[in-house]
Amino acid sequence: MLSLRDTFGTLKKHMERAPVFAETPETLTARLAELGTPAFRAMQILDWIYKKRVHSPAAMSNLPQSLREWLDTTFDFAPNEPLAREASGDVTQKILQRLRDGSLIETVIIRAPQEGVGVERSRKTVCISTQVGCAYGCRFCASGLEGFRRNLTTGEIVGQLMAVCRMEDAAAGGHIRDGLASFDNIVVMGMGEPMANYENLLSALKLINAPWALGFGARRITISTSGVVPKILELADDLLGVRLAVSLHGATNAVRDQIMPVNRKYPLEALIPACKAFAAKHGRMLTLEFILIEGVNDTLEQAHALTEIARTLHAHVNLIPYNVVEGLPWKRPGLTRQQRFAQELKVRGISVTLRREKGHDIDAACGQLRLKAERETLSP
Repeated sequence: MLSLRDTFGTLKKHMERAPVFAETPETLTARLAELGTPAFRAMQILDWIYKKRVHSPAAMSNLPQSLREWLDTTFDFAPNEPLAREASGDVTQKILQRLRDGSLIETVIIRAPQEGVGVERSRKTVCISTQVGCAYGCRFCASGLEGFRRNLTTGEIVGQLMAVCRMEDAAAGGHIRDGLASFDNIVVMGMGEPMANYENLLSALKLINAPWALGFGARRITISTSGVVPKILELADDLLGVRLAVSLHGATNAVRDQIMPVNRKYPLEALIPACKAFAAKHGRMLTLEFILIEGVNDTLEQAHALTEIARTLHAHVNLIPYNVVEGLPWKRPGLTRQQRFAQELKVRGISVTLRREKGHDIDAACGQLRLKAERETLSP
């Protein structure tokens, strides 16, 4: 058993190494040039990381021993450590990951079974986090209950996906799938406000999209924001071409002000034009995320106001029944009320999906598993 000093020494060693998942062919080639190592070694290293998914440089058999030793002392090949994995009755899975500084983040795998096929062939979406905690303070969300800690680095965002890939590979008997082939979509809807960590997120997504890395198509990646207008406009000018979802959750300023503090800085009068600008440049349908909360935003008046916004933006609406968070007063509407709200949109020609309940039995709303783990650790 390791002593406290040994444990601290190991942790310090890992924290001094940079996550390897932030490296590109250009940055790695530059590092190798300082060692006098040929440039072609960079692509060999990246192939081992992303195509063969090795856990350690020791397995990179076509590299000189000295280079493998340098890689081991320079880079962290496992910056994200899966701690817990919970599965719900609806095949949603939540994964708690620990970063090298002890911070906890969450990743969620959501399966949508297709008619006539089994669970193993269902559509799979992986939902990733961008921050430890959140500073935006949405009143109904667990992510910010313990405050904002820090942004994830580029390497930690990519490492989050690599940790999930390694788990999936292990579950498949050690079979290494190409890239993220087992997933159909990536949604950046986990802990934190993605647009508040814009530079690191975009660097990570460009790496995820790169053919030499995970080669995951940008059209299958969706960034969700609570409405950070300047970054929506910046994303509109980016050539990566990811999709945009707006966490609206209120169809009037009065309701958004009540539950989403970001609306005071970027009200609907600023948010809607920014969304229109994004849609005009990318030519794709936006998604409006709308968590239905009993007595707050589930009225017919909200449905009618939401109809006008969706029509203006030519947007699809995702209605999401609220996942109850312990310690917060909000409740989900009954099924009849949910269906009536959805029907009000449908009869007015709006494309709408009323989400089936996902992961309610494992507290799958953003930040709940992390919050539970941190409170259990701190409790006497």
